[in-house]
This record gives sequence, C-alpha cells and structure tokens, in this order.
Amino acid sequence: MKYKPKLVAFVGICTALTMVLAYIEVLLPPLFPSIPGIKMGLPNIIILFLLYRRGPVFASVVSIIRIVLISMLFGNMMAFLYSIAGGILSLLIMILLRRLQCFSTVGVSVAGGVAHNIGQILMAMLLLETAEFGYYLIILILTGTISGILIGLCGALLIKRIPESIFKD
Repeated sequence: MKYKPKLVAFVGICTALTMVLAYIEVLLPPLFPSIPGIKMGLPNIIILFLLYRRGPVFASVVSIIRIVLISMLFGNMMAFLYSIAGGILSLLIMILLRRLQCFSTVGVSVAGGVAHNIGQILMAMLLLETAEFGYYLIILILTGTISGILIGLCGALLIKRIPESIFKD
C-alpha cells in the first residue's frame, strides 16, 4: 500500500485535534466532582466523526495513536493500559454498531462511552486482581451514557456540517 502525503497529513491533523480536545477536557471542571476519574471524552467527537466519514481504519489509527501519545506525554504505563483497554473495546463496539446501521450517531456514541468504561474496569479488575471494581460500573454506565449522548450530539453536528466532498482524494 502506497502512503499518500495528503492522507498522512489528515491523520496527523485529526490526531492533533484529539490531543487538543483531551487537553481542553483537563482544563474544564469535572462533570461529577464527587466521582473520581470521570471524563467527558471530548476526543471521541473526532473519532466518531472519522468513523462515519472515513471509516473504521482511520478512526482506529487516530484513536490508538492518540492513546499512545497522551500516555507517553502525560501518563504512565497504568494509564496506558486502562486507556488502551477502554479505547479498543469502545472502537470495536462502535465499529460493529456503525456497520449494523441500526443505531443513530448518538446511540453509537453512548455504546462506545459505556464500552470504554467497561474496558477500563475489566483492566482494573485484571491488574489489581479484585472484582470489587465491578460495583463502580453502575456509576460509570450512567456517566458513560450521559457523556455519550453529549459526544454523539456534537459528532452528529460535525458530520452534518462538514461535507463528505472534502475527503475526495
């Protein structure tokens, strides 16, 4: 497969956008201050957009590059393991639901948000060898649903506003 400079630049721009959104998310006050570790998932606006406009390969590449870079720059190995577990499970679920074409953008986003939380909890249970974290899933499913709705609405708006014609090679 021959790499086209325009596509490489596009992936770079989208990755940079996800990283900027991740930084903005850190600057915002938490959605639920009394619940630790809850994030809105702003970078997923770009991932959702890519899934619908460029397909699963682009969405996956940008998502994984972002997770690796954010973990290297601002995290540690544990943060990477939690993020990659949640990110991969989320991507798989969103790709599957997108292919089935029976869910709206918001529905795909909600499922991705909840799957991300489930992936992180499963990784915590595996690494820390305790099932006690399973109880935290109740809260995470609720917050994943709320943030998934917000991210899905933003993603749907972006998909609607940016025409597909700009992606012609």
